[in-house]
Amino acid sequence: MKWRASPLSRNSGAAPEVSVEKWKIPSPIKVYEAIGAVGDGRVRAIDDARARAINHDAPPARWEVVSSDAAKTYSVEISADGRELSSNDNASYWQGYLGYPAIAVLIARGTLPAGAEATRALAGIPWKELNRSFKNDYTRTTAEVARIVAERGGDFEAIRAEAAAILEALAALAPERGARRRPPRERKASH
Repeated sequence: MKWRASPLSRNSGAAPEVSVEKWKIPSPIKVYEAIGAVGDGRVRAIDDARARAINHDAPPARWEVVSSDAAKTYSVEISADGRELSSNDNASYWQGYLGYPAIAVLIARGTLPAGAEATRALAGIPWKELNRSFKNDYTRTTAEVARIVAERGGDFEAIRAEAAAILEALAALAPERGARRRPPRERKASH
């Protein structure tokens, strides 16, 4: 949160006004990846009681989201009212847009809608592997995901429309950016 003095506070002694930074809206691929994380069961509440708290002054609820290759576990914190989010994934930290772990948490909490068909169709997608093989070219990764979904009998155009609706709902929610936290390091493979 950034603090700035309001023009009135300079002379009146009024409390400073709070200027809140909003998350940038991500590309649709981050929504697909978030839906896939929910479908895979990689989203877990660490402190669910606080997520449902009525007391808006309660500390943020904590969630964990495991990466598709299980090499990283991301931490997401969300305020009791669901308006402020903090996530330590690369996109959130380096790019300033809401990354897939935080979107997955909003879906898991029921704040953002994701249908069972999309959740099933996007489960098991090897996101990290695809992004690496296509050098983070999201257009190519999306085309490959569409091919995989079609191969499984899914309707990727319906999923694309659902992701667009989720992005609209996310924009309407206008979540505030919580504390900025460094991404986790990859776990080394054990032998």
